[in-house]
Amino acid sequence: MTAITRGAPEGPAILEARELSIGFTLRGRRLAAVRRADLSLRQGETLAIVGESGSGKSVLAKSFLGMLDKNGRVESGSIMFQGQDLARYTSEKEWLAIRGKRIAMIFQDPMTALNPLKTVGEQIREAAALHRGLDRAASRHAVLETLARVGIGESELRYRQYPHEFSGGMRQRAVIAAAVACKPEVLICDEPTTALDVTVQAQILDLIKSLQADLGMSVLFITHDLGVVASVADRVAVMYSGQVIEEGRVDEVFYDPRCPYTWALLASLPQLGVRGEDLYSIKGTPPSAFKTIVGDAFAPRNPGALKVDFEYEPPVFQVSPSHWARTWLLDPRAPAIEAPETVRRLRERMKRRESGASAASGGGGLA
Repeated sequence: MTAITRGAPEGPAILEARELSIGFTLRGRRLAAVRRADLSLRQGETLAIVGESGSGKSVLAKSFLGMLDKNGRVESGSIMFQGQDLARYTSEKEWLAIRGKRIAMIFQDPMTALNPLKTVGEQIREAAALHRGLDRAASRHAVLETLARVGIGESELRYRQYPHEFSGGMRQRAVIAAAVACKPEVLICDEPTTALDVTVQAQILDLIKSLQADLGMSVLFITHDLGVVASVADRVAVMYSGQVIEEGRVDEVFYDPRCPYTWALLASLPQLGVRGEDLYSIKGTPPSAFKTIVGDAFAPRNPGALKVDFEYEPPVFQVSPSHWARTWLLDPRAPAIEAPETVRRLRERMKRRESGASAASGGGGLA
């Protein structure tokens, strides 16, 4: 993990969810996938959403594109984008003016995101023609430029090839090309490096950062990997059981996390393991989304939970102007409980790297 150098861009949010609840009907029962979630993405920044599988990260992101399954719907709350409330959209015609054109998504598995029966170039060209109103020749030229932009050489040849003729890394670059071909204002990356080896993963992350700078996009990055968060994000939102429970700048969430669940995620980093000791793991499983949650959703898995955690849901407490968290530990009446040793170890390690980087650069910023 590298030391953190970025400061989050200031200014109004370009995309903002407020008190957003999303439910699904499954076999006659209601499943609460997202529960009154708050999230804000600012112009030009990268916001990472982290959390265990099933915490609601992908469902939340898909709601920004109108891509919920047929049995799912936004039940309450708002999704504000450039003055429009996307939560009120009901027709495919409304979403076509947003999806792909202004908000685009890179999916987790490029093999399922690409049609195996069409050439890669034609799939991207169709999107460019639809959303940018280009004719066949102009859209083809735009695709060739985009393929070159994402690092796919011999673009004329690659245009005519099928997905199975691409390597894993090349397929992911093709999916990225499809997402940015229309020059969206917001790019959502749903674990785009999960299936890639470390070397290719680094290349894809560098590519996304380069495209963001070139096209002026805001990026919403969904990941399980906190090491990736440290290298790409400006701010972090931590999700658990359908709720955003902590949000702040990367340095705030890594150096000064306040929620016990955030502590547990950071303590699970393999980099913090000590030779001869077992790696830390979070005990238990997340609560069922079919059941009504009372109190703090993480309380049954939190060995240091307070009595109030099992009775009342914690409100939002402001830690700093850019950092907030949902935990009763921030209540003035709560006992003083320090972060676990593993999290304090991370803080000290980051500080040492800061000091070393600062000395190497003659007292400049972090490395």
